[in-house]
Amino acid sequence: MIELAIRGTRLYTPDGPRAGAILIEDGHIRDIVNGDDVPNGTNVNDVGDLAVIPSLVDSHVHVNEPGRTEWEGYLTATRAAAAGGVGTIIDMPLNCSPVTTTRKALKLKLDAVKGKLSVDAAFWGGVVPGNLNELRSMAEDGVVGFKAFLTHSGLDEFPNVTRADLEAAMPVIASLGLPLIVHAELDPASAPGEDPRKFASYLASRPGEMEVRAIRLMIDLCRRTGCRTHIVHLSSAEALPDIEKAKDEGLPFTVETCPHYLTFADDGIPDGATQFKCAPPIRSSENRELLWRALGRGTIDFVVSDHSPCAPELKKFSSGDFMAAWGGIAGLQYTLPAVWMGAKRRGFQIEDAARWTAERTADFAGLKAKGRIEKGRDADLVVFDDAALFEVGPGGVLHRHKVTAYAGLRLQGEVVSHYQRGAMIYDKGEFPAGRRGRALLKGSETWTSPA
Repeated sequence: MIELAIRGTRLYTPDGPRAGAILIEDGHIRDIVNGDDVPNGTNVNDVGDLAVIPSLVDSHVHVNEPGRTEWEGYLTATRAAAAGGVGTIIDMPLNCSPVTTTRKALKLKLDAVKGKLSVDAAFWGGVVPGNLNELRSMAEDGVVGFKAFLTHSGLDEFPNVTRADLEAAMPVIASLGLPLIVHAELDPASAPGEDPRKFASYLASRPGEMEVRAIRLMIDLCRRTGCRTHIVHLSSAEALPDIEKAKDEGLPFTVETCPHYLTFADDGIPDGATQFKCAPPIRSSENRELLWRALGRGTIDFVVSDHSPCAPELKKFSSGDFMAAWGGIAGLQYTLPAVWMGAKRRGFQIEDAARWTAERTADFAGLKAKGRIEKGRDADLVVFDDAALFEVGPGGVLHRHKVTAYAGLRLQGEVVSHYQRGAMIYDKGEFPAGRRGRALLKGSETWTSPA
């Protein structure tokens, strides 16, 4: 029996937008038919001219639970995700405590999610010096890949790896058929400017050359080991020529960027506004436009939030010291409108935004049931008012803390309602279905070995 039909004039399928109805049965998309072909007796939600897009898959989220739940936590993070149209998150192996670098720590994380998920969640493991023998067991227990840092992560319990560490780990990861994702900044850093309240002082300490050196190292190791290699949160356009060459060579090498690099620029950040601090840093408006062009031509594969919140006192607002403040931007809830607003201004279409935030991220992570409005997939669907304008204010922020670089920004595009496996999990500010998320582990019905 068809449980629900979502009917509208703009359903964004892989073949492009069309009018029709999405038929939902047992949580999956049974079929996509003409609007007049809905079976009699079916409950129909007619959304008219609003866009219907696949739920986003955000493969770069720091939930910080267990151990630092006061920074975020699964309850608040996944409610914010549901309101922002994100139907699946993939949680990073830090800044939780213990960090997810052992089988035991992964079990603690899986225990921590129980009863708390408003959306689905998958998990990354970590690569650190000395945990080579843990990689296979974490893969057996369901991580979708592994994360490493080439510079200090900000947490002593998640130390950065060296080239020698990667030469040992990458063949193992390749044999598991999983990706290695890398924070690609390579020491040494540069000296900061004199005034720590000025963003320019922080920016000077992490020049684009740090990313270029790191990415060149990872391209070389990708070539030598055959390991699927992914660069997280690319900020510097200086690295784009090397990335293009790697892709032209046919290496299994992919890259993401984030909404904050596509939205903000260094000259718009006020003194002491440490909510804008992240690593690598936000750069110039010219750099931002080069990232947009690279996204448009496929050099950058997709866009994810890198949601990295912390307790407000760690942002050092009293001093406004960029060098002392925790680096990380809270933005999980605002990826879709930020990307859509910037895309529309540059002549892109809704299907482009959906491809960058849902389709390609699902494919990258091997989540075969996600990312597309297509027969047989999970009925994870977002009803999206792409014309709506709204201002980000503290009353609407559902992250645990209200600190976000998007505060006060006027964005375009609002999530009207959000369905997960055919059940409404968000509707006009309400959460009618309660907690419906699942932990997605390698080997489950939603996972497939990535190409």
